[in-house]
Parts: sequence; C-alpha cells; structure tokens
Amino acid sequence: MDIRYSEAAKKLKASEIREILKLTEKPEVISFAGGLPAPELFPLENIEKITEEVFKKEGKACLQYGTTEGYKPLREIILSQRLKPFNMMGNIENILIINGSQQALDFTGKLFINKGDIIIVESPSYLGAINAFKAYGPKFVEVPMDDDGMIIDELEKILNKYKDAKFIYTIPDFHNPTGKTLSLERRKALVELSSKYKIPVIEDSPYSELSFEGEKLPTVKSFDKDGYVIYLGSFSKTFCPGFRIGWIFADKELINKYVIIKQGADLQVSSLDQRVVAYYMEKYNLNDHIKKIIDVYKKRRNIMLEAIDEYMPKEIKFTKSKGGLFTWAELKPELDGAKLLEEALKYNVAFVPGGSFFPNGNHNNFIRLNYSNMPEDRIIEGIKRLSTLLNKYYK
Repeated sequence: MDIRYSEAAKKLKASEIREILKLTEKPEVISFAGGLPAPELFPLENIEKITEEVFKKEGKACLQYGTTEGYKPLREIILSQRLKPFNMMGNIENILIINGSQQALDFTGKLFINKGDIIIVESPSYLGAINAFKAYGPKFVEVPMDDDGMIIDELEKILNKYKDAKFIYTIPDFHNPTGKTLSLERRKALVELSSKYKIPVIEDSPYSELSFEGEKLPTVKSFDKDGYVIYLGSFSKTFCPGFRIGWIFADKELINKYVIIKQGADLQVSSLDQRVVAYYMEKYNLNDHIKKIIDVYKKRRNIMLEAIDEYMPKEIKFTKSKGGLFTWAELKPELDGAKLLEEALKYNVAFVPGGSFFPNGNHNNFIRLNYSNMPEDRIIEGIKRLSTLLNKYYK
C-alpha cells in the first residue's frame, strides 16, 4: 500500500516476545518465553462475585466515563495497601491509574524524550521498555550489572559524561530479564545520584512483592526526599493482568503532566475494571493471595533450577533469582539465542533470545527462561528438551 507513514512509524518493530508467543500457541510446545502469570491462580470465583456486586451497587457508574486520574476509592486503597506499608508516603493526588505499567512507559517516553536525547538503562533491560522508549528516538546508554544489580560507580561515570541525560530506568527487584536485585546500598546511592544530578529515576516495580526468600528490600522510592523517583506499580503479576490496572506514584507536578498525556491518549482506565479491583481489595486480603502465588512460583523456580543442574551443560551460567518470574542464562560467546530458538522450536520448546534486551545490540549469547506459567512436569520436560539441544554445542 502506498501510505505515507511518519518517520517514527517506519522504525516501529513488533515486540519479539509477542511474536514468539504466537509461535508457542501449539499445545505441544513447552514455552518458557512469556512473562505470564499462572492462570490457575486467578481468583475466578471471587472476581465473579465481586463483579456482580459492582453492577448491583454502581452499574451505571461503571459503564460511564470517569476521571482521568482514576477511581478515587481505588487510589485510596493503593495508597493504604500497596504504598504506605512500604514506606512510600503521599496522598491520592500523587497517584494516576494507568492501563498497566506498559502504558506508563510509553507516557514516560512522551513526557521526557526528544529525538536524540540520552536515556540511561540497565544492560540488559526490559524489552517492553526499550520498545516503548525507542518510538521517541532516544540514544540509549547502558549501565552494566553484576550480581547486585546496576553498578552505581559505572552509572556515575555515565552521569558525569552525559550531564543532559533525561532519566534513568531501572527494575530493582527481580529484574527482567536477569532476575537480579539491586542491593540496599546501591538503592540509597541511586537516590543520592538522582538528587545530585537532578535526574529522574523511573522505578519499574511489577515483581517486588513476589519475593521468595530473604529480607524484602525497601523500594528506591522510599528513600526519595526530593521527588526525582517516579514509581510504577501494577496488579498484573500479583492479581490478574487482564484488568490492565497499574499506577504511577510521583510528585504532584509530574502526575499533572502524566494526566494531560493520558487525556490525549485514552481519557481514562476502564470504569468497570477499576471498580472490580477496588471492591476486591476491600473485601479480600491481596497479601494472602500473593502468598499463594509465591508458594507456587518458588516451587517452580526450584524445580527449573534443579532440572537445569541435572540436565544442562555445566558451563552455562544461570542466575538464581530470589523472586519474580525469570532466570537468565549466559551461553558461550559464539552461540546466538535467536538461531537457537529456531532449532528449539523443532524440539517443541521455546524461550526468549537475549539479544533484544540490549538496546544497542551485540549481546546475542543470552536466553531468558520463565518458570511461572508452566506446571512442574512440563518444566522438567521442557528443560530436558532444551538440554538435548544445548548439549550438542557443549561437547
């Protein structure tokens, strides 16, 4: 078709993960690809009861337009249940309800990035964030990571070099894709640097409550005294992703800007979905539900790591995440995750190649595995299949 697309649209690229998921819809394929919650843990019966209650009490309101900022009772519940218990203080004027954290990433790009601007991300970083930001034409500067997350000394070198960088994007808890966690000392240092260099930090926190072991670390936002940290929260991994309910928690000046962007994008989040989630939070204890999720995911992580230890080549380095959804593998330098995926699909097993998690490329010898979505027997069988393939390259 002879259509005059914008220059930005011409550069748009489909999410590699979403495209892989299309290939794994066959029931015989064991997929470690998507970051999908376990659907058997969705509280269907309770949601059905709550939805009926919502329609009885607020039927007309839940089918009508609402405010852009979001349903007030939901913002109050988020503040009291999901923010203040973690020492993040503020009021509902600091909260904007959005269609999942992914929308917040797009809005963040729109709010901060002009074409050619420098933005700072971990190396590797979440593919969905890379794609959201890339639409606005930035230059990515990557901060290396070690077992304690983003290396702060390297970050400060970058900040000294690129004093006009627009923001730092981080997933400090059970990082996607690596599963690593930013240490307590580095969290404090990150906030100090944000204030020193007057640069916003985007704290993306979809996994922070899915902690399997050890002490749960304070959020980066909880140390923020000067308002430079923008916290992105979500119910997608702790409740149900289909509702697409997330939130931005930030200084009121920033929230006002995000509200204007949302008004131009889609006006508001579904009035019905917001009420269903709010009513659920009022009636049921989400923390009890999260404990059930943690028990299942921890067991599945352990089973995956045990199978890896038994069947995989010993030369491959896998991370042992202390929570979240993923493990991350570094293969020998000459291997290419994308090419391996093509072969793996012939074995009816799938994963996400690691190259796409590096915005500037050149790191193709990594793969990401998800353990949350598959039952235990399928995890073991999937690792066996993948091991059969990888052992061919490690003889």
